[in-house]
Amino acid sequence: MSESRVHEYLKAKGYADRITIHDELIDTVEHAAQVIGVSEGQIAKTLSFLVDDRPVLIVMAGDVRV
Repeated sequence: MSESRVHEYLKAKGYADRITIHDELIDTVEHAAQVIGVSEGQIAKTLSFLVDDRPVLIVMAGDVRV
């Protein structure tokens, strides 16, 4: 899904005030939490794997380790 489609979907669901776009690379949970001013546990992080040639996506709190 393109960025604009995701943006429109979130706006339609009432989450327009939660969308933030940043020009800088934000590549860690710690950095994301600092940039938006929340705790690491308030960040949702995703991990993706291929298991037996099938995609698996895990969404979890930023302060949790696998």
